[in-house]
Amino acid sequence: MVSVDVTQGLQELESSSAPQQDRPAGYKKLLDQILSSATSSPDLSANLGAFIDSILGDNLGIVAARPLLSAAVDSIKAIPNLDTKIQAGTTALRSLEPRIVSFEEQDAQLREMLADAYQSQEEYIEAAKVLQGIQLESSQRRVADDHKVDIWMRICRLYLEEDDTTSAESYLNRAKNLRHQITKPELTLAFQLSEARILDARRRFLDASQAYHSFSFSAVLDEEERTRALSSAIVCAVLAPAGPQRSRALAKLYKDERAPQVTEFGMLEKMFLDRLLSPEEVSRFSENLQPHQLAKTADGSTVLAKAVIEHNLLSVSRLYDNIGIDELAALLGLDADKAEGYAARMLEQGRIAGSIDQIDRIIVFDGLEPSAEGGSSGQRKAVAGKGLRKWDVRVQGVAEELERVASMVQAQYPQFSNDQMVH
Repeated sequence: MVSVDVTQGLQELESSSAPQQDRPAGYKKLLDQILSSATSSPDLSANLGAFIDSILGDNLGIVAARPLLSAAVDSIKAIPNLDTKIQAGTTALRSLEPRIVSFEEQDAQLREMLADAYQSQEEYIEAAKVLQGIQLESSQRRVADDHKVDIWMRICRLYLEEDDTTSAESYLNRAKNLRHQITKPELTLAFQLSEARILDARRRFLDASQAYHSFSFSAVLDEEERTRALSSAIVCAVLAPAGPQRSRALAKLYKDERAPQVTEFGMLEKMFLDRLLSPEEVSRFSENLQPHQLAKTADGSTVLAKAVIEHNLLSVSRLYDNIGIDELAALLGLDADKAEGYAARMLEQGRIAGSIDQIDRIIVFDGLEPSAEGGSSGQRKAVAGKGLRKWDVRVQGVAEELERVASMVQAQYPQFSNDQMVH
């Protein structure tokens, strides 16, 4: 409720007896009085709301009202109680709404302040909604590209806190259009990390692994953050569908000299070396996974369980020339029909090379490396010959080392890298 003193003071300033030139000074004095004499949080919020309603009325011109409104916004920012700050800020935004075109700067300041308050209370969706109201494309004020990206990336991160990847991705895409205009390194890092988290949440694990791994080389990050990013890259590579593309991702991570420092290295090593994984190892690994990484797929199995089954099947294809379907089912811990279904799908997609003899219930592996390009048509290319396979591995190693050096150069000398980049 608005206090009597504030009501009387506003009435005097709004009356025709007060000279026009004296009103701004009178409003400033009244604002100081509101801040110094408020005895309770509800009074402070109501008094500030009444004050803002008055200066936005017809008593003052826009030029005189702007500095007073800015002073009121600063007063709301200084309120220590978060609930009172949110209440006062929300009231001020409602008052500003009909005249927002004339006071866009003050509206943006209020919204950023409210977002900070909501974020402190872990109300991430409310914080994102408040920031969405900021006018970033306006003829009334010029907004720098860095500031636009900063707001969009903040909204993106807030939605990610609530696992709303659809909304987060829409704002990431807005920032993507201005990515090459960003001058602040922290915004570039925020973009890279948000992109990796969205890919991760959408179960595009191979792309997410690559994004996390690139992020882990950022020189401006401290050692703990780089290690955490590397750990996330390994987790995503483990969860990716088994096949040549994942094998290359695992090889790249295994060759990273920092990999033995993370707890997931044991799982990475076994997968890279095509060793069968036991249920106990899988259970230990699953303890540190995020909820979306343990979500169930269409066939009722979890993402991790499916990844492990496909990995073990790939490992079996490297160890055996042929195997009975029942024996394969026992190794995978599945019934025979499911084991045959997994094998058929991986054969069809070109992730393993071989054939299924359904009459004799035997799977025959070709002993060739499947191509990275597998399709539903079942068409695939195979690299035959021991010498040719060795040559392919060496070329792959050189390409990976070249990519690693390029990433290090880009992290250490971003301006030089940007100048040399072919657009």
